[in-house]
Amino acid sequence: MAEVLLENINKNFGKIKAVDDFCLHVMDKEFIVFVGPSGCGKSTTLRMIAGLEEISSGNISIDQHIVNNTHPKNRDIAMVFQNYALYPHLSVRENISFGIRAQKLPKNEITSRTMEAAKILGLDELLDRRPGELSGGQKQRVAMGRAIVRKPKVFLFDEPLSNLDAKLRHKMRVEMKKLHQQVQTTTIYVTHDQVEAMTLADRIVIMKDGKIEQVGSPDEVYHKPNSQFVASFIGSPAMNFFSGTLEVLDNMHFLRCDGGETIDLVDWPDLIGSKLTMGIRPEHMELKTEKSSKAVTTVLDAKVAVLEPMGHEVIVTCDSNIGEVIGKYTDNTKLKVGQTIHFEFKKENIHFFDENSGKRVS
Repeated sequence: MAEVLLENINKNFGKIKAVDDFCLHVMDKEFIVFVGPSGCGKSTTLRMIAGLEEISSGNISIDQHIVNNTHPKNRDIAMVFQNYALYPHLSVRENISFGIRAQKLPKNEITSRTMEAAKILGLDELLDRRPGELSGGQKQRVAMGRAIVRKPKVFLFDEPLSNLDAKLRHKMRVEMKKLHQQVQTTTIYVTHDQVEAMTLADRIVIMKDGKIEQVGSPDEVYHKPNSQFVASFIGSPAMNFFSGTLEVLDNMHFLRCDGGETIDLVDWPDLIGSKLTMGIRPEHMELKTEKSSKAVTTVLDAKVAVLEPMGHEVIVTCDSNIGEVIGKYTDNTKLKVGQTIHFEFKKENIHFFDENSGKRVS
């Protein structure tokens, strides 16, 4: 096991800056997830850690040793790719042990390591099968087994579950969580799927345009997003946003939206006169059958446009005088298309972002 330190990492492809001044300290035994939209630089960063891409500037250290010029095979890392890359003519046993057989380890050690990895991953009854006889999830576990047997200092995963269907992805997320709890190896995992990030990570690194937008625990990035981008990327459906200026009249605070409509608010004295974007998550849009006069809430009227039953919950898309609004409720909520409803949201669930920079201000 080892710490990984990335100091001011830059990667340029000609005039294109793929990774920009990336700084991160991954602690020993930590599970870090890089997440972000396609093209944000997350896979490029992972490949630089692995040594598969040269860095343009900066330093990468593994176990307190700078590895900028160290060959990938000498970095003591194991990488699992999106594609399983199994040898079709070899058995599961031979695929798992391939790397350590190439190291010419003693036969008894090869056997014990292979059996240990197979047991951890539930492959001990499949060792004599070939990849063509396995399901997608089983193939991915074989690829993970090939990494485990090497007993590396660091695991690197590059979107390993993206080729699986939804049911298998959930199963494999559970398997990966169990795996990390058992082997306790420092792990860096790349995905574009926020569900994988939120469920697997000790800390999440959210990237945009080659830069880090925020680093934090799943709870931190969900409840205290540093920017409007993070707030919109984490959470499903995405956060509702309303742009306008915070004003006060006769001691009443409100957000005057760009179209002239207003949303009444409770006291926000520090932001009066600011041009802001207000954010509120769909799950925090409380549904009321009648307007409430409670001072701790903000009320917004809307008309139901679309209902999306999900089984355990219903996603409600509504039209309002300030644009589209989305709420999320339990499946016993009885609503009809065309019905006028009242949303309420509490002060502690409101987020404000600077309209120009997108950075969080409250």
